[in-house]
Amino acid sequence: MFSAIARVFKTPDLRRKILFTLGMVAVYRLGTMIPGPFVDYVAVRQCLDSGTGATAGLYDMVNLFSGGALLQLSIFALGIMPYITASIITQLLRVVIPHFEALHKEGQSGQAKLTQYTRYITIGLAVLQATTLITVARSGALFGSGGTECSNVISLLDESAAPENAVVNILRIILIIAALTAGTAVIMWIGELITERGIGNGMSLLIFTSIAATFPSALGSIAQGSGGLGTLVVVIAIGVLIMMAVVFVEQSQRRIPVQYAKRMVGRRTYGGNTTYIPIKVNQAGVIPVIFASSLLYLPALVAQFNQTPDPVTGELAPWVTWIMNNFTTGNHPLYMAVFFVLIIGFAYFYVAIAFNPEEVAENMRKHGGFIPGIRAGRPTAEYLNFVLTRITFPGSLYLGVLALIPLIALSVVNANQNFPFGGASILIIVGVGLETVKQIDAQLQQRNYEGLLR
Repeated sequence: MFSAIARVFKTPDLRRKILFTLGMVAVYRLGTMIPGPFVDYVAVRQCLDSGTGATAGLYDMVNLFSGGALLQLSIFALGIMPYITASIITQLLRVVIPHFEALHKEGQSGQAKLTQYTRYITIGLAVLQATTLITVARSGALFGSGGTECSNVISLLDESAAPENAVVNILRIILIIAALTAGTAVIMWIGELITERGIGNGMSLLIFTSIAATFPSALGSIAQGSGGLGTLVVVIAIGVLIMMAVVFVEQSQRRIPVQYAKRMVGRRTYGGNTTYIPIKVNQAGVIPVIFASSLLYLPALVAQFNQTPDPVTGELAPWVTWIMNNFTTGNHPLYMAVFFVLIIGFAYFYVAIAFNPEEVAENMRKHGGFIPGIRAGRPTAEYLNFVLTRITFPGSLYLGVLALIPLIALSVVNANQNFPFGGASILIIVGVGLETVKQIDAQLQQRNYEGLLR
């Protein structure tokens, strides 16, 4: 193992790529520590140290993907989330808009245009999310307080002292939004640079870095809790078992054999080889968890902006109270049940979009391929759809159970924020880690005929 790592750094091209990747990651992490313009960092730290920031339930996913930069209101506060959302939107638009599907089939030129569209959507979403973030931060709700004690994290002038201060405040807010949007653009650029000149997928590595950066503080909080080191050891042991299970499932796949008929082109014979179509158990990846989390955030977000009590009774509206009691804390059984069902539904939905059996069957038919025992064309598409439907069911159950682990930890030991081994975080950590190791291994085998792992 150590000799393989030494071979990595002895190979000039591979060493240059790894060092470039590490340098870009360092720049990204530095940006997460730089406060945005007109942000009172002392007030932000006071709100975070008081513990109110740990209850920002509506923003857990964004804060996770930003490496904690969201709650610090840094220039990289939005993180990579706008790009992820834009990529999902672009992929969904292929089903709705024929032009996007045509671009997808055009090859490299079409993919370049889709990438450009994704960038435009990313900037638009960044402006929208930055505006929402500033609005929520000014209300104090970003740190879960719901009051005014954390509403002074953005330095604005007193408008009652001078009327012209209102114009200055608007300009300051516009500057903050522009800075956060520019931060998202820089993150997108860093990710593309890593993909082009470094190792692995740049966007995935940035998400990996953001999530991994929260592990030490999360484990430290568990050690400082009521259970002490004993609880920390149990959590780490459970985490190792969960990671082993995730690696096993993520590597599991159903291989459908495909036989290609022999063809004579001139004096040469083509085809006649046997290959397979790999269908993973978790074909949807982490997308269903993100979809379900985002959808469950909407009711709580609407309720949060309707906190004005009734002038007669002095109480909140009944629907607001019901949502606040059932959908703002992850330890409620109804929240867990709805979350689990949504993940299963979104898993089937996303797999149906990402994997098109008709398209795969048509491509196989054009190249003379067939599944042994299955006729080419429509029977092949029906068979692929049957296999995909059957294998997606255990994959969706696996995703649902994995996503509920942090919520169960919240119910049992009140450690939702401090339990990093579950949900989207562990899926991304394991998935990106495996893919990056495979890429390093492939490049080592090209040069040394021996990989990183034996």
